[in-house]
Amino acid sequence: MVVMSAPTQDVIMGGAKEMLDSYGRRINYLRVSVTDRCNLRCAYCMPAEGIEKREHRDILSLEEVENIVRAAVRLGIEKLRFTGGEPLVRKGLLQLVENLAQIKGLKDIALTTNGILLKKYARDLKNAGLNRVNVSLDSLDREKYRRITRCGRLDDVLEGIELAQEVGLTPIKLNVVLIGGFNDDEIIDFVNLTFKRDLEVRFIELMPLGEAQAWRKSSFISNQTVLDKLPRLIPLPFKGPGTVARLYKLPNAKGKVGLISPISSHFCNYCNRIRLTADGKLKPCLHSNQEVNLKGVHPDELLRLLFEAIKAKPAKHYISTKGASEAQRNMNEIGG
Repeated sequence: MVVMSAPTQDVIMGGAKEMLDSYGRRINYLRVSVTDRCNLRCAYCMPAEGIEKREHRDILSLEEVENIVRAAVRLGIEKLRFTGGEPLVRKGLLQLVENLAQIKGLKDIALTTNGILLKKYARDLKNAGLNRVNVSLDSLDREKYRRITRCGRLDDVLEGIELAQEVGLTPIKLNVVLIGGFNDDEIIDFVNLTFKRDLEVRFIELMPLGEAQAWRKSSFISNQTVLDKLPRLIPLPFKGPGTVARLYKLPNAKGKVGLISPISSHFCNYCNRIRLTADGKLKPCLHSNQEVNLKGVHPDELLRLLFEAIKAKPAKHYISTKGASEAQRNMNEIGG
């Protein structure tokens, strides 16, 4: 429990233009998982048989999500991202986006999706006030995509990306989890997508979290693999704190390539985010078991609990020394 001084109480009651954690990092980004359910079963994320479905009463109501976001904005949160599971399977999401888009001080609302339902909802999401989308896409090969997702259809995703770009949910970022022996032979194909299209293809190192903890060591490869395969990539200027991707581009390309390296080169020293799980637990760090319950909490208490959670954010994670994440949940339960 954080002991609060009188000035701290004033900050909580009045809100804060800038929220700093105990290590001086500015925390301005909240990721909200609106469901732990998904219409895919990606091998590193969920068990093949799926998950035990939570009762509706066990997850945050949309009203609770809105109350939490409003309190977080008062403490300096400026960026919001909806995650899942798959957020587009949550009923009422469009109305929630529309409500939150009206909040003064919330500058950016984004969504991470597997893209299966994006063609159906892209236009409505844009009209509701969503700014942009990230699409998870681990293979450009139809059979390999079906295998890693256990049920997905690649063409649904590609069509969704096309429509999202058409309606202006941009910039579009493609999140590619880099897996040794599975998609490392597609690195050049993914990067070539950026040559004629204004996309950001982001390679993310596979993390020893949830289902992936038991995978063979050769599955975990460094993003240095991308640079080794494509020495032509030109490094772009670092955008500063809060930026998790180191950016590159091909000569004369329209798009960019991002490398997110939580294992080989963690970015904990400038992490700017906190996460809210679908069942109402606030996680100051993705790879920690530390959680603060916000479900069922009276709105008047939310500011204090959010403040305490941010101040309790750890300095860094210890995956590289411990060999696995300390988090005991699967990725679908945490929210990306």
